[in-house]
Amino acid sequence: MYEFKPRITEKRWDPSLEEELIKRWEEEGLYRFDWKPGDPRPVVVIDTPPPYPSGKWHVGGAAHYAQIDMMARYLRMKGYAVLVPWYADRNGLPVEVAVEKKYGIVAHEVAKTKEGRLKFLEMCKRELDRVEEELVRIWKRLGCSFEYWRSGTDSPEYRRLTQATFIELWRRGLVYEAEHPVEWCPRCRTSLSEAEIEHRDEEGYLYYVRWKVKETGEEIVIATTRPELIGATVAVVFNPEDERYKHLLGKHAIVPVYGYEVPILTHKYVDPKYGTGIMMVSTYGDWRDVEIIRDLGLKPRLLVKPDGTLNEMAGPLAGLPVRKAREEMARLLEEKGLLVKKQRITHSVPVCWRCKTPVEIIHVKELFLKQLEFREELKKIVERMKFHPEKHRKRLIEWIDSLRIDWPISRTRFYGTEIPLWTCRKCGAKLVPEPGRYYRPWLEEPPWDKCPKCGAPREELEGETRVFDTWFDSSISVLYASGYMRRPELFETVWKGEVPSTIRPQGVDIIRTWLYFTVLRVYQLLGKPAFERVRVSGMGLDPRGRPMHKSLGNVIDPEPVIAKYGADAFRFWAAAAAKLGDDYRFSEQVLETGRRFATKLWNIARFISQFPDPRREGINYKLRPLDEALLAKLSETIRRVDEVMGGELDFHDPIHAIYEFTWHVFADHYIEVVKSRAYNRDGKWSREEQAGAWYTLHTALDAVLRMLAPIMPFVTDALYRRLYGESVHKQKFPEPIETSMKPEDFELVMKLDSTIWGLKKKLGLRLSQELPGAIHVKDERYNLFREELEALHKTRIVVGEPPEGAEEIAEGIYWAK
Repeated sequence: MYEFKPRITEKRWDPSLEEELIKRWEEEGLYRFDWKPGDPRPVVVIDTPPPYPSGKWHVGGAAHYAQIDMMARYLRMKGYAVLVPWYADRNGLPVEVAVEKKYGIVAHEVAKTKEGRLKFLEMCKRELDRVEEELVRIWKRLGCSFEYWRSGTDSPEYRRLTQATFIELWRRGLVYEAEHPVEWCPRCRTSLSEAEIEHRDEEGYLYYVRWKVKETGEEIVIATTRPELIGATVAVVFNPEDERYKHLLGKHAIVPVYGYEVPILTHKYVDPKYGTGIMMVSTYGDWRDVEIIRDLGLKPRLLVKPDGTLNEMAGPLAGLPVRKAREEMARLLEEKGLLVKKQRITHSVPVCWRCKTPVEIIHVKELFLKQLEFREELKKIVERMKFHPEKHRKRLIEWIDSLRIDWPISRTRFYGTEIPLWTCRKCGAKLVPEPGRYYRPWLEEPPWDKCPKCGAPREELEGETRVFDTWFDSSISVLYASGYMRRPELFETVWKGEVPSTIRPQGVDIIRTWLYFTVLRVYQLLGKPAFERVRVSGMGLDPRGRPMHKSLGNVIDPEPVIAKYGADAFRFWAAAAAKLGDDYRFSEQVLETGRRFATKLWNIARFISQFPDPRREGINYKLRPLDEALLAKLSETIRRVDEVMGGELDFHDPIHAIYEFTWHVFADHYIEVVKSRAYNRDGKWSREEQAGAWYTLHTALDAVLRMLAPIMPFVTDALYRRLYGESVHKQKFPEPIETSMKPEDFELVMKLDSTIWGLKKKLGLRLSQELPGAIHVKDERYNLFREELEALHKTRIVVGEPPEGAEEIAEGIYWAK
């Protein structure tokens, strides 16, 4: 006779055990990427998003990384050697803007000298170090099994790689220097790529202004949102199909206030329904102006300076910032009787992605990477990658189609990878060095004794002071992670197929930046898709469904939440909040559900821990139909969870399926129904049938713990170690079990079990009390489970037609008093 005593001594799950497990995992090196050439395991590299350490994560950001960890843990259990590095994206505007605000300084003033620039870079580095420590602390506390690389994108190792890719593209003629119209941030004083422009709605005016036609003296009215650029006008245009203005074609308009004349022309981009249907073309109000000027071969007339003020050509507006100039021009027009009316409107204004300053389009000499000529090839490449969810493939293709200019990759900023370029003052030659080390042209001597082109002495070689666009660095993250120019055996293994064995997990908000630029760069360098699979998650929202922003005061710090509920509960919410691709709303109710689920799982495991495990102890067992029906239901859940985790890289449906099976199938029904056989105190069941109950209990719990391990790694590992003496994270993902029963068979058990419980409650009986009369069921399959249900409910169950007068208490189930 067995003495049934739980081997799990603790009576409830304690989230404080999570920190003990973190230490244990680190000591054991449990998640170390231990792949070596010849390893038979398939390799997968997860291109984990290197976060900007410009501030602490809110709960949405932390949840995003928890989801990535779930994917890594699942793939390990499926037999993959998983490389999932975590390092910080430490270049670019975010940290510079943060430091400027924190210390009340202007980078361009501080960094005028080499000494000042070095001081500013050190300030940025200290700020990055501080925030990076916070981010690492959060993801480690969440149990993320990332491999921490301290060499972020500002390390000499990473920057050497970025510079090597630039040198390669330069030598292949894909990079060129030219003066073109670019998006420009007056505050940051740097050009921006199209992808770095955000839009916000602003209240403003549409100004209706009187113009004169030189040849006829007639008056025309032109509507504009940017009267400050009237002095930048180079033409007046109307739609060629607009009959109202056809008589003006070829004539000239007199520019108000300034008095010079411009041609009146036609262009298809003019919307006859906007304003008065005739527009001024200025340099530059927007990208429509750029394209019209280019199409019509007009000469630009530039008024806006890099600092956002107007130059001397602006006449009475010279020296004023753009917004002030707009107000002053409106006043002048009204004073001169040239302002017909002001119409209040709400319009979309392009702003800098980092400081939110409205951007201008100005002429700047920059380095450009060719991208327009690759559009069709890139769209074909995109079709070769799998998207989860599929709908986001279209967003990437639409972005590719919308591109207007080549990518300006140079920035007049400081904390970034330096452009490895020198210019000879004598002959103007542009010189790039040999790849292989990290170059700092603004700080160090050129790597030539003299100009290779004209022989001028080294003193004539001027080092480049600009740095790369931060996305030029970030866009090679998948190459860095997979060992490009660093670990040749690994790199060749990952990239040997038609598509690489790489996965990109990222947010929907950076499809047009990180995802697009990576696809472009990898195609230009390797001629391949950057990824086999792209996993795009939605945005984290506050409990009211709003994005979290400091300005709204709704940012939720993850650390107090984790301290209150535990990391497993937090991860439960991260998985359960929304399907992949949809926005996920923060909910303390779901967190509480996660915490209760961990406790329920602990209670289930503690109960089962009192029974021997026939699988490990060599005990003979015999499964009854109830056991096989439960295992069929379990197998259905395993298939469903495996299919969605592996096929869709999603954890929303899996966590709900695991929760439903564990709580409402296994605990609520099977465990209750099988208890009498598991204890077998009255000797009603054979030893083998009793052991069959033990076998099924352990088999189901084992599978639940392994299915749940990627999502809730702490409670599952704690239980697995106590029950089975090993880490759950070293186990394979469970596989379905073949049985003679079907999942629907166990649903019959659940239906009858629930119906009898409900009847007892209705009658005011305790669940342990005997039910008077008998339960009659028509379905003969109930004969398979009758004995266990009778033992549980202390009632007689009769299979067959019910007697006359029996009360139907559920479909096909009757009670005869």
